[in-house]
Amino acid sequence: MFRRGRVFTYAALLSVLTLVGAACSDDDDSSGDREADGSEEAATGGEGGDEGGGLLAEVQDRGTLNCGVNETVPGFGLVDEQGEYSGFDIEFCKAVAAAVLGDAEAVEYVPLSDPETRFPALQSGEIDVLIRNTTYTASRDGGEGARFLATTFFDGQGMMVRADSGFQSIEDMNGTTICVLAGTTTELNLATRFEAAGLTYTPLTFPDADALGEAFGAGQCDGWTSDLSQLAGQRSAFPEGPDALVIFDDAFSKEPLGPAVRDGDDEWASAVNWAVIATIQAEEFGITTDNVEQMTSSENPDILRFLGQPVAAEEGAEPAPFDPGLGLEPDFAVDVISQVGNYGEIYDRTVGPDTPLGLERGTNAQWSDGGLLYAPPYR
Repeated sequence: MFRRGRVFTYAALLSVLTLVGAACSDDDDSSGDREADGSEEAATGGEGGDEGGGLLAEVQDRGTLNCGVNETVPGFGLVDEQGEYSGFDIEFCKAVAAAVLGDAEAVEYVPLSDPETRFPALQSGEIDVLIRNTTYTASRDGGEGARFLATTFFDGQGMMVRADSGFQSIEDMNGTTICVLAGTTTELNLATRFEAAGLTYTPLTFPDADALGEAFGAGQCDGWTSDLSQLAGQRSAFPEGPDALVIFDDAFSKEPLGPAVRDGDDEWASAVNWAVIATIQAEEFGITTDNVEQMTSSENPDILRFLGQPVAAEEGAEPAPFDPGLGLEPDFAVDVISQVGNYGEIYDRTVGPDTPLGLERGTNAQWSDGGLLYAPPYR
């Protein structure tokens, strides 16, 4: 159900309308000056997204999504010897591409394993969206020119040690050396946790997970701290086998992970956000890759509206597809679900109980099952 041609036609029409509007505008020269100046407002289409002139139209015209990812975390973002990307975060890159372009495979993955490179890549326009283990924090939201969207994974920081180390909790680790990634919230959380426990430690920092893993494997540090999801992924791929490592049960931070886009383009932010939300809502509705076509004939008006099928807005009105004004096709959710799946399908095949990571849903379950996943109404 790929509709890239239809999307491009729509984008082209918007471009023509934009040119006509510019020719009639009294601000023609000043608009040109802003573009020449390369200001942030010109680059992002202004605070409101410039209705078709922002990043959404640019991505649709380009025909591919540039998605910044981490390629070194098993289960979340990993590239194999053939250059194929896989993992939980990779699936959400595909979900965005399916929503925006009608083609989940129309993605160019930009590897950003070094945490220091992720926000510059976003700010410079090298990537359209950042979907890699990046915690939503106040300082990043306010100081990195980033806008964080719906959380895809509710995580927490933990500690991993060798099974034969004798350590059973952080309280046992006074005077130890801890491996940690540089330039991350993990460093700050580590310092806070040890200070609160009245313990001393020596941090050993690294630019990426590969370098850190080599140092940990060589015995240069006693513990490895990171998000619990990342530790589970690294443990599953540890050369000596997962049983050689132990992850402490307690989490000592909140780490909400999800997509981030550049500030200033509301239209693009909404498109990416609702691509993610569609996977969550689909699971709540019980819509899967296998039954999505059947569900387009549902008798439930909420499901029909969500899937872009004709619904009468009020009694006696002519049925028509619901258009919430996101700049996407009314049935974009059909593309997302048919090509990628709902949230539960994505979770189960990448990090769930039957994968090497073996992660239970926990806080990442639907709100109706005691978790934190909650989709806003699609109305």
